[in-house]
Amino acid sequence: MNISDVAKRTGLPAKTIRYYEEINLIRPARDTNGYRVFKDTDVHKLAFLGRARALGFAIEDCRTLLALYEDETRASADVKRVAQDHLTQIEDKLAQLESMRDTLTHLVQECAGDARPDCPILKDLAKD
Repeated sequence: MNISDVAKRTGLPAKTIRYYEEINLIRPARDTNGYRVFKDTDVHKLAFLGRARALGFAIEDCRTLLALYEDETRASADVKRVAQDHLTQIEDKLAQLESMRDTLTHLVQECAGDARPDCPILKDLAKD
């Protein structure tokens, strides 16, 4: 199967597939003419990586998850640890975003939004 077929089956752009090969996440075979030849297992790995990236896992986490997936002697605790660490990062980011939203909501409410030059938003941004 060629890269365009794989791209259609996985929903990943060919550029992403080439990148994953470049960083050794996948290793498709090469035909005598040098073209990539993908097997069903390559397609499965790429779909796996696509889903993991859609959940926001970093490339190195994807590498770890893929290695765990391929290791039949893995402990599910190892997989859970990677997912839990990522979930903690997401929760931290959500807390930061909520704080940003609350601050901006307050500043927008405080700003009269009229023709006067006085603006609490700019005053807040200019704080030391």
